[in-house]
Amino acid sequence: MSKNEEAPPLDFIRQIVANDLATGKHGGKVVTRFPPEPNGFLHIGHAKSICLNFGVARENAGGQCNLRFDDTNPLKEEDLYIQSIRTDVKWLGFDWQEHMYYASDYFEPLYQFGERLIQDGHAFICELNVEQMREYRGTLTEPGRESPWRNRSSQESLGLFRRMRAGEFPEGRYTLRAKIDMASPNINMRDPVIYRILHAHHHQTGDQWCIYPTYDYAHCISDALEGITHSLCTLEFEDHRPLYDWILDRLEGVVGCHPQQIEFSRLVMEYTVVSKRKLNALVRSGVVDGWDDPRMPTISGLRRRGYTPAAIREFCRRIGISKTPNNVELSLLESCIRDDLEQHAPRAMAVLDPLKVVITTVDPDHCQALTAANHPQNPEMGSRSLYWMREIFIEREDFAENPPKQFKRLVPGGEVRLRHAYVIRCDEVIKDPASGAVLELRCSHDPNTLHANPTDRKVKGVIHWLPVQRSRQAEIRCYETLFNTPNPDEAWQGEDFMRLINPNSLQILSHCRIEEGLQNSPAGTIFQFERQGYFCLDSKHATAERPVFNRTVGLRDSWGKQQNKGD
Repeated sequence: MSKNEEAPPLDFIRQIVANDLATGKHGGKVVTRFPPEPNGFLHIGHAKSICLNFGVARENAGGQCNLRFDDTNPLKEEDLYIQSIRTDVKWLGFDWQEHMYYASDYFEPLYQFGERLIQDGHAFICELNVEQMREYRGTLTEPGRESPWRNRSSQESLGLFRRMRAGEFPEGRYTLRAKIDMASPNINMRDPVIYRILHAHHHQTGDQWCIYPTYDYAHCISDALEGITHSLCTLEFEDHRPLYDWILDRLEGVVGCHPQQIEFSRLVMEYTVVSKRKLNALVRSGVVDGWDDPRMPTISGLRRRGYTPAAIREFCRRIGISKTPNNVELSLLESCIRDDLEQHAPRAMAVLDPLKVVITTVDPDHCQALTAANHPQNPEMGSRSLYWMREIFIEREDFAENPPKQFKRLVPGGEVRLRHAYVIRCDEVIKDPASGAVLELRCSHDPNTLHANPTDRKVKGVIHWLPVQRSRQAEIRCYETLFNTPNPDEAWQGEDFMRLINPNSLQILSHCRIEEGLQNSPAGTIFQFERQGYFCLDSKHATAERPVFNRTVGLRDSWGKQQNKGD
């Protein structure tokens, strides 16, 4: 957290931690963890958890936050995801230092604890297949039925468990299940599976194992082995807490400690889905250009679009931590990045839909260097040169032959100020004889109006421009919401996936013009294109020969509530 960032409010979790420290609970320590499964890219919901877990540790003297990959399912995990998660956490401004672990680091003790549960009569080897187990489980209103192998002797179960490890059986032949209560109103407590056979190569352990622990079993034990004091997770794990505690209670005295699981509400944001299954479906279907598509709510997608770590941290601070559902308007995220970039993004000019203008009062070989500040409120950011020449481009929408009321831009016979330059007057409109489309404007300029207003008349409008010869062609990608409904998770039920996609989520403008030299900026550089919005030089497709800019956010919010700070 930078010096300029506000401290987070004292939410209920931070209050619990403060009380625990005051009473000496957990030995007066604070150890948290961020435990992603490496089966996808991190998204904006993960950012909330990252800021909470690392933030709570950082805010308390001697606090520690581990980065742990809960890698218990080799069928869905890849090293690609591990590397992306490491990059994203670092980019957000957090450091686990030497405390990076994998659940697979604990596969041997996890197995030994499984043997102990069998020996103590708390687990058994079951032969029900997946369909049968579902049938025996019962429903929310009806209790389940005990497995026919539930009372198998500990000695027999232990022998089968060891043979499972040795690779003697095919997948699905046996599972190790905890022996709890098939009549429990909490379905998670109805003799859950804690080990299954998977003949799969693991990205960390190779082919060493052919049985793998389930997430619920491995997670609580991994927390305990690492000395976690406060296991912070989202509300969907609230029903799993009894199982978390049950396992650790049965292993009391051998796992080191019993972390406290505390749940908080997950992030739900308008026009956004954060389910990995749904995000993966978007990628596989080709609707988006990979996990880092700027329309995706992934951290890598937000980074490529031009969102900054400070803006995302501020967003997480503003939404806060609570137990109540956290339904957030998209405009809040946009407000955070807009506030950050307003202070830090250098200014430049770009013309998205160019209309050629010939300044008839300027000689054909004239080239005058004009000075423009890179930021109007930050002189230390320096200045740049713009070149006043006979032929320029303006935005096509900044000219109207038959203007509507209150139109303050260029019209036939009317005047307008060019940003950082002169006042011009439209003297002639050149049209295509066949279609009537406007091809070119012929204008004159007032040489006494460089950075000065005329003394004998009032010119209301200000528009941006670029010289034809000393500007570069660029591709600009403008993004809207990926979904055409504010609540895609709700609308998903019973809906075809593709029916929820916004067909206008991406607009590619191929003939834009930008100030010369911008294409040589480092990938990821963000500019405020004056009167247009904030744009980021794309990190994936942009080259010096073919610059590509992604629109991060407009100058106003989605609902037009904010004033244009850039003009």
